[in-house]
Amino acid sequence: MENKNPEVITKNRIIFLIIFIVICFVVIILKLGYLQLFNIKASLLELNKLSTKTVYGPSMPRGRIYDRNYNVIVDNVGTNLISYKKESEMKTSDEIKIAYKLAEKLDVNYSDLKDRNLREFYLANNKEKGDAKITDEEEKLYERRKIKASEIENLKLERITDEELATYTNLDKEAAYIYYLMNNGYYYDEKTIKDNATDEEYAYVAQNLSALKGVSISTSWQRIYPYGDTLRQILGNVSTSKTGIPEEYKAEYLNKGYSLNDRVGLSYLEYQYEDELKGTKDEYEVKNGKKTLVKKGKRGNDIILSIDINLQIELEKIIEEELIKAKKEANTEYYDHTSVIITDPNTGQILAMASKQITTTSDGYKISDYTTNVLTGSDTPGSVVKGASMLVGYKTGNLKIGDVFYDKCIKFKNTPKKCSWSNSLGALNDITALKFSSNSYQFQLALKVANVDYYYNMPINIDDTALNTYRSVFNSLGLGVKSGIDLPFETEGYKGKASNAGLLLNYSIGQYDTYSVLQLSSYINTIINDGKRLKLNLVSEIRDATLTDELGTVKKNYEKEILNEVDIDKVYFERVKEGFKSVMEGYLGKGYMGNSPNPAGKTGTSESFYDANLDGKVDTETYSKSFIGYAPYDNPVMSIVAISPHISHKNGSSSYTSNVNKRIVSRICNIFFENYK
Repeated sequence: MENKNPEVITKNRIIFLIIFIVICFVVIILKLGYLQLFNIKASLLELNKLSTKTVYGPSMPRGRIYDRNYNVIVDNVGTNLISYKKESEMKTSDEIKIAYKLAEKLDVNYSDLKDRNLREFYLANNKEKGDAKITDEEEKLYERRKIKASEIENLKLERITDEELATYTNLDKEAAYIYYLMNNGYYYDEKTIKDNATDEEYAYVAQNLSALKGVSISTSWQRIYPYGDTLRQILGNVSTSKTGIPEEYKAEYLNKGYSLNDRVGLSYLEYQYEDELKGTKDEYEVKNGKKTLVKKGKRGNDIILSIDINLQIELEKIIEEELIKAKKEANTEYYDHTSVIITDPNTGQILAMASKQITTTSDGYKISDYTTNVLTGSDTPGSVVKGASMLVGYKTGNLKIGDVFYDKCIKFKNTPKKCSWSNSLGALNDITALKFSSNSYQFQLALKVANVDYYYNMPINIDDTALNTYRSVFNSLGLGVKSGIDLPFETEGYKGKASNAGLLLNYSIGQYDTYSVLQLSSYINTIINDGKRLKLNLVSEIRDATLTDELGTVKKNYEKEILNEVDIDKVYFERVKEGFKSVMEGYLGKGYMGNSPNPAGKTGTSESFYDANLDGKVDTETYSKSFIGYAPYDNPVMSIVAISPHISHKNGSSSYTSNVNKRIVSRICNIFFENYK
């Protein structure tokens, strides 16, 4: 029979527990003995890891940027850097003394010193006066935790009088700004006091490091641009060693493992290719206060652009000259910029692109770089899209090669007539319709696509189907969709929301949706390549970093990339190209591409609108000019797009329209074929 005596049960449990504890102690002792006798090396290694810290040096120089002919267009130059890192047990009074010592010897621009920064410096310098600005009642509320410490601090700052701040001299303000720099950001980060310090300033700090606790000197770098402002906007910007990562970029870069004081790409190419251009920092091992270099850092990789910098310089120069010339012509009050892009249609590589903006000042004309407009701007394209409209007709079976329409005005009930630029263009086929830029031909074709049996002054109601058909083909050609260029911030243009008969006809002649210069370039290149839409690209190569000025080995080649292939037979693309060739042989296009060999292209004039009184509403009807083209016709080596908005207006003193767009295209094409091909 089972023994249920409580005393016996309790005794057995205690014995079991004692045995279990003894076994545990034996296991632990054996394990410790094993570690000490047989695995001491591993144990010491683990201990060493716990007492060793890995730290990194400052940002290394970025990779260089070259043009297609390996001319350096962005480089680095060494600078003297003075920085500060707070040491343990550093007192506020000590930091203030150091700030004044530096202010006396360094020329530091304190224009970014904010009012709050100055007030904080006043409190740091006048603790008793600051404490006296808090009432006894407020102090009691703080002690009872009814007021936060931050609220007490804000009360002190607010109660500093203008008279108290007025006692501060320029030296005081410079010291205040240096003090702010010493304490801005994370506690443990190294703060930049001055980059690009003079040799004299650098030498002063070097000779007085013992008296400037926490202050250090080193070499840094800054970006330089051998070709000045040429292509400057597209090259992009890099943060400074003083600002580090700006607030709006912190989340993005910190998630990638950056430090707040790192220098990073902020826009366009510098931002787009940050992962390649950034350098690798020196890596140190810190043990027992001793810092040992374990991995040498290196500058970033180099990138090679498809841009020809000499062609780029010529293009920017021509646009600037023609802008000034055009502003002296009639009816150009609202004309303020022209945008141009030149590409290699066989690869999608961009050879040059520029946009310049002109403004009138009291001192005359001012020209500004506006090249970002090539990506972010969009305009009503006009007749340059008629090649795309022809392809809609071919694809849907509503247009056959050689089809003849008689050019006539189109009239719907209760609407004005819609006509071509001339009322006497006569019978036209698909080639001559492009040659003479017939609007009527496109109107009649659009009505066929919409399955409308047209007669004069008929009532009309068209659903969205036809407009959607047009947009689908236009999109496949590159219009109304992003070009895929290796830059951020590209626009898709404006897509009209309404749909009716009049808007369908307007769409077919480029008078509804708006497109960017990049999209028009993608479109003409797609036609050249018989329906293969190529990605536009600025970077052609990535080169590995070297320890010298020599270029490294090729890390990556950017081959041409086909984004999509248009489902239209090649014979129809050839027909459109034949039409574009006829344009350049006729009245509208003759001489537009200068002396280019056997060119093909399409001119465009669009009705546009301008906010003349800058009240946020478009109130003035204007005319804009556009052009797409390529040469030679049978074996293209270049394509070009140019847009000049608002070069004339309906309320002008005459009917004169500047030919500035043609002059710009003609001049740059001449230079291209004289010097680059």
